[in-house]
Amino acid sequence: MRWSQTHVPTLREDPADADAVSHRLLVRAGFIRQLMAGHYMLLPLAVRVRAKIIDVIRQEMNRIGGQELLLPAMHPAEMWRRSGRWEAMGEELFRVRDRKGADIALGMTHEEAFTTLALELRSYRDLPQVWYQFQTKFRDEPRPRSGLVRVREFTMKDSYSFDLDAAGLDRAFDLHHQAYVRSFERLGIPAIPVRASSGQMGGSASVEFACPSEAGEDLVVRCRGCGYAANVEKATSALPAAQDGPGPPAPQPFDTPGVRTIEDLAAGHQAPADRQVKTLVYVLDGQPTLVLLRGDHSLVDQKLFDATGATEVRPAHPEEIRDALGASAGSLGAVGVEDLPVVADEALRGRRDLFTGANVDDVHLRGVDVDRDIRVGRWADLREVGAGEPCPACGRPLEVLRAIEVGHIFKLGSRYAEAFGLTVLGPDGGAVMPVMGSYGIGVERAMAAVVECHHDDAGIVWPVAVAPFVVDLVALDPGDPQVAEAVVALKDRLEAAGLDVLIDDRDQRPGVKFRDAELVGFPFRVTVGARELANGRVELVRRDTGERQTMVVGAVADRVLELAGPAATSSLA
Repeated sequence: MRWSQTHVPTLREDPADADAVSHRLLVRAGFIRQLMAGHYMLLPLAVRVRAKIIDVIRQEMNRIGGQELLLPAMHPAEMWRRSGRWEAMGEELFRVRDRKGADIALGMTHEEAFTTLALELRSYRDLPQVWYQFQTKFRDEPRPRSGLVRVREFTMKDSYSFDLDAAGLDRAFDLHHQAYVRSFERLGIPAIPVRASSGQMGGSASVEFACPSEAGEDLVVRCRGCGYAANVEKATSALPAAQDGPGPPAPQPFDTPGVRTIEDLAAGHQAPADRQVKTLVYVLDGQPTLVLLRGDHSLVDQKLFDATGATEVRPAHPEEIRDALGASAGSLGAVGVEDLPVVADEALRGRRDLFTGANVDDVHLRGVDVDRDIRVGRWADLREVGAGEPCPACGRPLEVLRAIEVGHIFKLGSRYAEAFGLTVLGPDGGAVMPVMGSYGIGVERAMAAVVECHHDDAGIVWPVAVAPFVVDLVALDPGDPQVAEAVVALKDRLEAAGLDVLIDDRDQRPGVKFRDAELVGFPFRVTVGARELANGRVELVRRDTGERQTMVVGAVADRVLELAGPAATSSLA
C-alpha cells in the first residue's frame, strides 16, 4: 500500500477534547474520528490494527477448541425478559421498537441468545461446547469518555461454554484463563488477572483482566508480596482489631448544631472518624434500607448489590430520608430503628463506644454499642479498601491501581439454563441441566490499552504483532526513478518475507515523513534516499529504541525479521 493513496489524516495538534493518552494519539495519528459521543469511526490504519487483534484472539480461542459463530446484534425483548435482565440492566440496555410494535434489545452481551441456540443440544454426548463470536455490542453509557476506552458501540469477542457439570465448567474456565493470558501477552497488554464481582452477569465466580492505566475507570487492589489482586468491588483487607473501651451503659445524646459531615463531628466533638458509624439510606428494590459503615470508610455500591441480591439500588432522596427517619442527612443513625432493614459493614461488628446520629436534627449519640443498640439484619463486606491496608493473605501493605478492564471471564452456573429450560439427556437417561461460562474481550478497548502502554512523547509505539504495518518504507526522493524502482523492489522483498509494508511516497519534506512515522508508530522505518542508494545502502530505524543503522539493501528484510521475531510475519492480505 502507498501512503499517498491511504486515508491517514494526521494532526499536528492534540484534539481539545481528548482526556486519555490513547484518545489523543489515536485521533492525532489518523486512526479514529468521533461521529458522536461514544461512537467512533475506525479509519484504515485502525481497521488493520483491529483485524490483527481479532486474529490473535481467534488463534487462541481456536487453540482451546472454540468454534466461531455469528449471532444477531438485535434480540427479541422476550429473550431478555425470560432471563430477568430486561428490567435488571436498566438504562444501559438500548431498547428499540419495530414497526409492528415489538420491543427489541440491542445486545450488550449474548448469554440469552447463545442459551437459545443451545436448546438444540440433546445429549451429554453433545457436550462440552465452546462457542465464540466477534460481534458489535451496544451499551447506553451515561458518560462515554477516553476515546475507545468507554464507548456506546464496540466489538467484543464473547464466548460461551456449556458443560455437563461443575468440573467441566472449571476446566472451560481455566482454559479461557490461559487463552486470555496468552492473548494479552501477544498483544503487548500487561493485564493482571484479578478477582472481581460478577455483577448483573450472575454466577459463582469471575476474574477480570485489568491493564494498569490512568485512563482506566476500575480500581484494582494488589499485593506485591504474595500476588493477591482484586477489583475494588471484590477486594478485602485485614484491618487491625479495634481497641474500644466499654463505653456507657446506654447511648448518650448530645447537641451538635451545624454538624453535617463526618469531618464536622470529628473536628468539633472529639469523635474520630474511625469511631463514628456512618448511616446511609439506600432504596433497594423499592425498600428504604439503612447501610452502616465506619465513618472513615466509603461504600462500594457493587458490594451492596452483591450482598443483598437487589436488582435496583439507589441513594434515597432527601424527602425519603426524612420520611424514614425523621431527620436530615448529617444527623442519621440506626439506634432504636425497628421498622427498616439494616445492612452493616463487617468492620463495625463488635464495636463499642462509638458515635452516630440520633435521628434528630443537630443531635448525635455517643457510647453506641453496635451489638447492643443496633438491630443489624445483614452483615457484609461493603467498604472500599484503601492503599496501605494489610493484605488479607499475607499482611503486607496493599496498593491501589487505576486500570482498564480489557477482559472478564465468568462462571455463570445454571442461571441461564434454568431461565430457558435448557436440559440434555444425561448418561443415565435422566434430564441434566448444563452449566455455563461466559468470557469477553473488548477489541477496540484492547487497541486503546495497547496505546496506553506503548507510547512516548513522539507518538504511538505499536508492538509488532498489532502494528498496522510493520515497516514504513520512506522514499525521500519519490520522483527519482532509481529511488522509486528501489522502493518497489524492497517492498516486494519485505512482503515476500511476510512483513506488512506501507510505502510513504508523499511529496512531503523528510521531516514531515519522519514525524508522521513516529506519530503513527510503525515498528520499523526504512529510509531510501538517492545519496545512500548510490552506495547500495538504506537506513533502518527501530521505533521502540530509536536505534539507527545503515545497511545494504539486501540485508534489510533479514534484519527486520531478526529484530521483530515471529510476530512480524502475521501479515494481513
